[in-house]
Amino acid sequence: MKKPALSLILVAAALRAQSSHLTWSDYGGAPDSAQYSALTRINRSNVSKLRVAWTYSTGDTNKYFFNPLMAEGLVYVLAKNNSIVALDAATGKEVWVHPTGPNNTLITNRGLNYKDGRLIFAVNNQLQAIDAKTGKLIAGFGADLREGLGRDPKTIPLVQSTTPGKIFENLLILGSATNQEYDSAPGDIRAYDTRTGKLAWSFHTVPHPGEYGYDSWPKDAWKTVGGANAWGELTVDEKRGIVFVPTGSPKYNFYGADRLGANLFGDCLIALDARTGKRLWHFQMVHHDIWDYDNATAPKLLTIKHDGRVIDVVAQAGKMGFLWVFERETGKPVWPIEERPVPASDMPGEKAWPTQPFPTVPPPFARQKFTADDLNPYITDPAERSRFRDAMLSARNEGLYTPPGLRNTVQMPGNNGGANWANAAVEGDKGLIYVVSKDLPSMLKLEPDGTKAAALTGSPEEQGQFLFNQNCVKCHQTLPGAKRNREAIRNAIRTGNQTMPAFKDLTDNEVNQVASYLLNPSRAPAKTGQPDRYKSSFGFMIASNGLSAIKPPWTSLTAYDLNDGSIRWKIALGDAGDLRGTGTHYPKVGPVVTAGGIIFTGTRDRKVRAIDTDTGSIIWEAEVSQPMEGMPAIYEMNGKQYVVFCASGPNNPSKPTGTIHGEYVAFALPD
Repeated sequence: MKKPALSLILVAAALRAQSSHLTWSDYGGAPDSAQYSALTRINRSNVSKLRVAWTYSTGDTNKYFFNPLMAEGLVYVLAKNNSIVALDAATGKEVWVHPTGPNNTLITNRGLNYKDGRLIFAVNNQLQAIDAKTGKLIAGFGADLREGLGRDPKTIPLVQSTTPGKIFENLLILGSATNQEYDSAPGDIRAYDTRTGKLAWSFHTVPHPGEYGYDSWPKDAWKTVGGANAWGELTVDEKRGIVFVPTGSPKYNFYGADRLGANLFGDCLIALDARTGKRLWHFQMVHHDIWDYDNATAPKLLTIKHDGRVIDVVAQAGKMGFLWVFERETGKPVWPIEERPVPASDMPGEKAWPTQPFPTVPPPFARQKFTADDLNPYITDPAERSRFRDAMLSARNEGLYTPPGLRNTVQMPGNNGGANWANAAVEGDKGLIYVVSKDLPSMLKLEPDGTKAAALTGSPEEQGQFLFNQNCVKCHQTLPGAKRNREAIRNAIRTGNQTMPAFKDLTDNEVNQVASYLLNPSRAPAKTGQPDRYKSSFGFMIASNGLSAIKPPWTSLTAYDLNDGSIRWKIALGDAGDLRGTGTHYPKVGPVVTAGGIIFTGTRDRKVRAIDTDTGSIIWEAEVSQPMEGMPAIYEMNGKQYVVFCASGPNNPSKPTGTIHGEYVAFALPD
């Protein structure tokens, strides 16, 4: 039988994409999370004529980054102290309000799920549904999301994600937000019946005995270790019945002595059978994550022409600035991925994984190193520049996988950098993907968890061993060999010795304990069981003028052609105050691409923009009342196409100032 021509296959893929992206009844536009609209009434030729069609005030001073939903002729938004509000899609007039509780109520606040006339969401760990036409609560529907995790639900403070799940057939597939601490809940992926709210299946991201990946953790880690969760966005391939799940780091984020091993399924892209939860394949982007390099962006589905073949692929953008591309059904990388040696950890008890995977193609979309030569030229105060430079030169700074330790380490693009939630959109039938990323370096340092007094137990030698491990082992990998008396040791600790600094914060009793250990180390046998715990003290490297310590651009939009793995164009996205072409600072914005040749996105500089997909040039912009977060929604009503933005972000997340008076703003072409 003669095989169909490649061009016909691509045309068929394009038609499927068009038919499934004509409305916005799902977070991200559709089950495939494409952030794509097939509508064309607004296009390159007329986008400059866009005008405000309607606005709706949020009615409070909260920040929102909600992706509006459109169904039943209504637009659903979050406003009025976390209430769900239905608006007339053509006029923005309020139709009904469903309060979710007090202002401090935790709700799925980035979007909602819609299915068969119901809106489904979570409030304070409780799965709920309301009637989409009336806003009335549907009695008898729901579940406690803390149940079924192998832990006492009373010990789990948080498990619901602020990101909605994905609907497949009659299942709502959910990830979770397990908090960032030791002993957090495991990040099981679960599916619930959309008619009853009952649990249908679970996939353990911290494997149980007998499950694949169990041996990548210490024995019975699933009972105590949490995380490896999908707090970000999921993607469904409806044709194949596959849900693609990007997971984050195991907890605790920055120290993993209690979870030695590769830690599957942390920091993975997992392909699951959407009907059963069975694992089909996975790829781990970070082995034994101690950097908080979560996968948060929705996996993106594209069809590419590569080496003479038409391939359906899934692409995952990550915090490290990498774009990973796999064949959808098998998980085979489209281009080689190399395991390369990375720096070792010098932390007590920690064992960083010796290698990490590096994609060879496509090239990274974010900067992955930060040195003193890259300091922001807009930091003009000489003393401040000197402080940043000294901090950089004294920190451990060996690239992406510099392990956190007892002295400062540089992270670049940072654990809050690279691509985060909502940061990518695709023209899937063309093999084109557009990625928003931020370069936000941070400085990370580990410190003992809790007070020293709580940790110091046992003989003076054992207590001295603990203090030595906290303060000295980073330089003294082995015990000092010279014979010394107690007074000499005390003096060295108090005043320093050659290159050794003085430790003036230790009490006299603590100094004596260290001396006891060094004089009699055999009385302090190596500890067994639970390792000592550490917590991170880290901060974004921000100057006094509120800008990043690294030179711009701080936010970028990169266009890739995945047919050959190349970058088509790259631009700085937005402006920082009066600084043009720098990219805005600290954004969490989602682009939406349209069949009209336009990328729509908002930015933190209070601008909404239309960007030409071919060139990256700005072809329209307008100012709104507040900074932007999240992604817009695009839909058609009564023959008119609307683009709706949520303008309700904080003015400056690093230094919050001013009161937020947010609103939803709909743009359309004039009648």
